[in-house]
Amino acid sequence: MKKIHLLLLKSFIRPFLVTLFIVMFVLLMLFLFKYIDDLIGKGFAWYTILELMMYNSATNVQMALPLSILLSTIMTYGALGENYELVAIKAAGISLRRAMYPMIAVVTILSIAAFFFSDYMLPVANLKYYSLLYDARKQKSADLLPEGVFSTSFPGYTIRVKRKDPDGQRLYDIMIYQKSPNGDNNNTVILAREGTMFRTMGDKYLVLRLKDGVRYEETASENATYNTRQRLLRQRFKETETKFDLSGFKLARTNESEFKTASQMMNIRQLRHYLDSSQHSVDSNVMVNYKLVTPYIKYYSIPTQSKAIKNYKEFDPKKDAFQGLTLSEQQMSLSSAASEVRSIKDVIRNRSDRYKGDSENIRRYFVEYQKKYNLSVACLVLFLIGAPLGSIIRKGGLGLPVVVSVVFFLIYYIITTIGEKSVKGGDINKYLGMWISIITLLPIGLFLSYKAATDSALFDMEIYKRFINRVTAKFKPKATRHTH
Repeated sequence: MKKIHLLLLKSFIRPFLVTLFIVMFVLLMLFLFKYIDDLIGKGFAWYTILELMMYNSATNVQMALPLSILLSTIMTYGALGENYELVAIKAAGISLRRAMYPMIAVVTILSIAAFFFSDYMLPVANLKYYSLLYDARKQKSADLLPEGVFSTSFPGYTIRVKRKDPDGQRLYDIMIYQKSPNGDNNNTVILAREGTMFRTMGDKYLVLRLKDGVRYEETASENATYNTRQRLLRQRFKETETKFDLSGFKLARTNESEFKTASQMMNIRQLRHYLDSSQHSVDSNVMVNYKLVTPYIKYYSIPTQSKAIKNYKEFDPKKDAFQGLTLSEQQMSLSSAASEVRSIKDVIRNRSDRYKGDSENIRRYFVEYQKKYNLSVACLVLFLIGAPLGSIIRKGGLGLPVVVSVVFFLIYYIITTIGEKSVKGGDINKYLGMWISIITLLPIGLFLSYKAATDSALFDMEIYKRFINRVTAKFKPKATRHTH
């Protein structure tokens, strides 16, 4: 048994690592394709992009791990079946269930590790990833002076470059408008035939070295009280330099504490505390709402004949509410009742909106709380599907196993996504919505395990053809015999 267990473990570990790497790589490429426009051309350091990719890879583990377990399990048992090694194991008197013991132990360890990862490491990775991605997406473009465009990247300046060399350093037909200190008008204009652009050490300043140009500057008269005319100064130059501050183009990191209240950034202990406190707050608000509305239900606001309008009497539905009142008193009663109805509607509407918002937050945090457990159970259920399925189809490699595993994983992912959205929207029971994918796939895994244990040819097309032929033969009209 030890040799068989070692054979199974060696057959599983290599495909698992390969498939995990492939799935993580594919998900990482999807991330880059999605945010390529937000990352390229902004002058990020290489380690910033690498850090963002690393955090994204950590957040993708909860999707990559179940798929990798399913695919590698199908590949392992499919290759054993294709090479008749499963037949030899069964011929030695070892059942498929006993042969699955070492794999069950390994997958159980992976499931436990996935739980601790989702509880301890995933919230930290989400915090680092989403905060860095937020700062990267709002970062200004590093292409400070695009061709043929009036760029306002630098405060107080409007710059247009007609043409640039392929190296991006040499510029032609440069026009610079500089605003006045109060920011009202463009008092200074610089025109240059060509120039070069470079950055100082540490990327503190962008320097434009301009050649063959002219500078126009419009200034007020020295005696502005008696002479309102503007003075225009023109200065030609062979070469001059202009510096622009680049401090606003560096990646500014937002304080991570601003993201810590999101559900993805919390572990189980924090989520449980938030759910308990929020539910207690919602329950107490419901009691407050009831106490606010109850007086308006119990009493009807009508004035008595002998007392002021502020006095009320209890409403008796068996009697006429306006009995003994004059027409003007009836009108005042109706006006007072309508005013109270509008008031209580406003109170109920505001508190109802608050209740809906609090309930949505509770459901969203509940989803994150259950996902930490759901990941571990999903690994076990998908293994329960992959192991018997691989022994039934008896195909290894990356052909049929990939197709089958992708189909089952899509079923799991679609049902899980629908369940989570239904829970967040309050359209379904919270526990049912979060565990509906497990409830759906677990019977399939048990059925496949039974079929694999009984050596059922589940994918033998000849069996299905014979069954269909027998069914159709029963409905065909029988030929009648003619006697002479």
